[in-house]
Amino acid sequence: MLLDDHEMVRQGIELGLRKETDLDVIGSFGTSRALLDALTQRPADVVVMDFTLGPSDIDGLSLIQMLSRRFKRCKVLVVSSHCTRARVTLALKAGSLGVLGKTQQLTELVVAIRTVAQGRIYLQRGMLSVLQEGESALRQMTIESKLETAMPLRLSGSLTPKEQEVLRCFLDGMSVNSIAAKFSRSASTISTQKQSAYRKLGIRTDSELFMFTKQFGRPD
Repeated sequence: MLLDDHEMVRQGIELGLRKETDLDVIGSFGTSRALLDALTQRPADVVVMDFTLGPSDIDGLSLIQMLSRRFKRCKVLVVSSHCTRARVTLALKAGSLGVLGKTQQLTELVVAIRTVAQGRIYLQRGMLSVLQEGESALRQMTIESKLETAMPLRLSGSLTPKEQEVLRCFLDGMSVNSIAAKFSRSASTISTQKQSAYRKLGIRTDSELFMFTKQFGRPD
């Protein structure tokens, strides 16, 4: 089954998959509700879903967790326009077996679907090395999978002490100006340290930071 709030994307994927004799697209949906309703009527081996859905829809992370709980035999493959380290880690942690960028070729999506259908993790070329390079940037955890080696991850290991304290204050609800006053630094310095920490963690937005710390905890 396919889930993407962009109809043209769904149609393009479905058209390409029809050429594969061993793959059968049994449903294509624009909302999570339509997908969930369909799954209760007819189980699917694999759900290929966009991580970012429509503004009024459930967030991708919550949907992955819901699918993993309610439809345990169904494997989830995430496709995303932004495959940051944080997003990939969150998707795998939530229960997805694969993450693929939307810029990849359709042939790679086919390989990913076949891999995930067998219960194995699929990451596009170069993504595993990005996760491993960031192992000191994320809190320690093990992705339960059939990868040959587990990937220990730590949240704050590569952040400087100043970057860590800026994130801690921000998570406590303090503004940039309040943090600047607290540590006798300029607001621009605080903003720079915050953005530097975001880059190291593979985070783009404040909401991703809160989602990330909800999964992996706060900086030490």
